[in-house]
Amino acid sequence: MQTIGYDLGSSSVKASIMDTETGECIASALYPREEMEISASHPGWAEQDPEMWWKYASMATAELLGNPSVDADAIAAIGISYQMHGLVIVDRELKPLRPSIIWCDSRAVDIGNRALESLGREKCLSALLNSPGNFTASKLAWVKENEPDIYKKIYKIMLPGDYLAMKLTGEICITPSGLSEGILWDFRKNEISSLVIDHFGIDPSFIPDVVPVFSIQGKLTPGTAGLLGLKKGIPVTYRAGDQPNNAFSLNVLNPGEIAATAGTSGVVYGVSDEIKYDPKSRVNTFAHVNHEMNKTRLGVLLCINGTGILNSWIKRNVAPAGTGYNEINRLAGTVPPGSEGLAILPFGNGSERMLENNDTGCHIANMNFNIHTRNHIMRAAQEGIVFAFRHGMDIMEQTGIKPEIIRAGHANMFFSPLFGSSLASLTGATIELYNTDGSQGAARAAAVGAGIYLSFSEAFGGLTVVDRIFPDRELLPALEESYSNWLDLLQRYMNT
Repeated sequence: MQTIGYDLGSSSVKASIMDTETGECIASALYPREEMEISASHPGWAEQDPEMWWKYASMATAELLGNPSVDADAIAAIGISYQMHGLVIVDRELKPLRPSIIWCDSRAVDIGNRALESLGREKCLSALLNSPGNFTASKLAWVKENEPDIYKKIYKIMLPGDYLAMKLTGEICITPSGLSEGILWDFRKNEISSLVIDHFGIDPSFIPDVVPVFSIQGKLTPGTAGLLGLKKGIPVTYRAGDQPNNAFSLNVLNPGEIAATAGTSGVVYGVSDEIKYDPKSRVNTFAHVNHEMNKTRLGVLLCINGTGILNSWIKRNVAPAGTGYNEINRLAGTVPPGSEGLAILPFGNGSERMLENNDTGCHIANMNFNIHTRNHIMRAAQEGIVFAFRHGMDIMEQTGIKPEIIRAGHANMFFSPLFGSSLASLTGATIELYNTDGSQGAARAAAVGAGIYLSFSEAFGGLTVVDRIFPDRELLPALEESYSNWLDLLQRYMNT
């Protein structure tokens, strides 16, 4: 049998097909070839058209089915991973009423902050494990305050992955994990949070039916099956936000295990069996994919908006035209550790949760026109991203999570030897790299949800380490000094 996994990101939609007997990915497709458009009509806004996601998911499916290794009749289940915290609203015709307000949109920060103060910090954090912040519930409250005509037409609200599932099956549902990422789940009561819904005055009927993360969540409609070239009735059996799903794809399911990603945004995700929260809500806690009422599995998530997006900005605006990332990594490697004093704060992609929702912007500091070249900027950018990871992981340590091993996909920033070695050296953790990604994880999870795999251990039998990066003691002194200077720079802009 075969399964499909979709990974709906903010840059692209990737789809993969896995052979459930071998546990291997046999085909993958990615659309668009360049990054998807993010509309920002006002400072701090970020929106995408949900129909664009569906368009690219359909194109990716068509490419998959053109692969000779793929047997459309053998496809038994579908899994979905998606960009977290977005808001999709539809009318009774299941049409989007407005573009999706996506994860890096910061318009609802003030609304979330006011809610935290009104509800009471301790009451809010103990029930929700997070402040309402800039998450989905606060984004919906923004629509209610600022677009009342649209709000009146709402039939259901969804996360991006729920929308993709709806397009496949015609059914609307949501998971406890998804509700928790929207700050709509009460961990004390193990139910939809009346605390938040009542505070914002949200109509409870807007919330879709709640289904388990691993379960039959709808079946492919005849019309959609015909459009995609698949057989009707294939069940959607899994959905999860991209970071819980990334952790799943790396077999991070138990307390003390850590996963990391460094794509457009950077994430460190650790699993805990204790209900903990950061009093300043700089890191967030959500229900992990295997969280159950009687088996606590929480994902403690550090998210840094400005990471790989800085590297892509460097590629477009600093590197010579036509320079690829491999060449950028090589050029950056010609500069000594510490970038000879040049420092970059990578925070140029909206307000940063770990900076208490401050938007410091990106800053390049200590530039010396007689010393520094574009190669220095390339290295300082990667080191600045590493420093942001270290700062966030120091915060995570206060919640009891201290990584000794970090698991990551061999992708994005982890393609850079400089980045990997600097991160391992500065954190003291060994990094294990795997050839897997979100779409492959979703395909593997779909097989679990469909009962093809009877346990997680069976599902991950074929997952192997492709590389290990160990801390380099020779790098550490220069990195520690540069990190200390970077923290001083950050504090300066935090206070302005």
